[in-house]
Amino acid sequence: MNRLPPIALIATVLLTPSCAINIDQEGYIAREEKRFPAETLVDLHLYTFDGGVEVRAWDRSEVLVEIEKRGQDQEAISKIQVLADRAGDRIQIEARHPGTRSFAIGRFMSPSARFIVSVPKKINLVVRTGDGPILVERVTGRLELRTSDGSIRALETAGELLAESGDGTIQLDEVGGRIEARTNDGSLRVTGTPASLRARSGDGSVVLRIRRGTVMSEDWLVTTEDGSVSVELPDGFNADIEADPGSDGRARSDLTLVNVSGGTRNERVLRGRLGQGGHRLLLRTGDGTIKLTNY
Repeated sequence: MNRLPPIALIATVLLTPSCAINIDQEGYIAREEKRFPAETLVDLHLYTFDGGVEVRAWDRSEVLVEIEKRGQDQEAISKIQVLADRAGDRIQIEARHPGTRSFAIGRFMSPSARFIVSVPKKINLVVRTGDGPILVERVTGRLELRTSDGSIRALETAGELLAESGDGTIQLDEVGGRIEARTNDGSLRVTGTPASLRARSGDGSVVLRIRRGTVMSEDWLVTTEDGSVSVELPDGFNADIEADPGSDGRARSDLTLVNVSGGTRNERVLRGRLGQGGHRLLLRTGDGTIKLTNY
């Protein structure tokens, strides 16, 4: 005798061609999508109360936003509102929820709304989530990425990038342009060719890997309140370096510096000129070591 699988594990309900509800062991999942033509440069704003956001570039002159709503049951999902609006070149998608939580099999399950987004390669982007990770890949423009609780990763971006997490790691790989990164609690890594860089961790290590051809357009500031700082700089890089390891740390350099002072147990702040000098590269940690090496 054939037995039907439990409906709670496999059910799929099609609502419209762009909306569906799946029911599995993780509760209810509803999906819908929004599409917008983008023949010119647009400003895209994405807000969600709880959930991750993924943004990737593609070769179409169109913005596609897929929204994945999760909840304990269909009633919880029905309370999630997705508001979409366009005014000129500004597109805004916002997911809202009244803030209640469901109790399921001995645990709390918070409703969430995750965004999976495809965009033109050139776009201005604002992303904010109350709780969830953010991922942005291969986008050029003004990028503002903020999460109250979650990691941030950007890959192959250029232009202006602001990445801010209340609690989470920040990883910026192969980025260029003007970079500002802040996390209250988590490690921070930057690789690429930034022209301007300000990076701060409240509690975590900081790693910089700067590629050949990078030119500083202004002073750089890299700090952590508690953690080590590791900096790799390429041949031909020019900067006046100041590395302050705090009262308990040590600053070490394997680079060929001139006019060197400090870096000793008695005089902890290490100063020196790399290459032709120029803008100041200021490195600070409240508790940890600072190491400079050749990339």
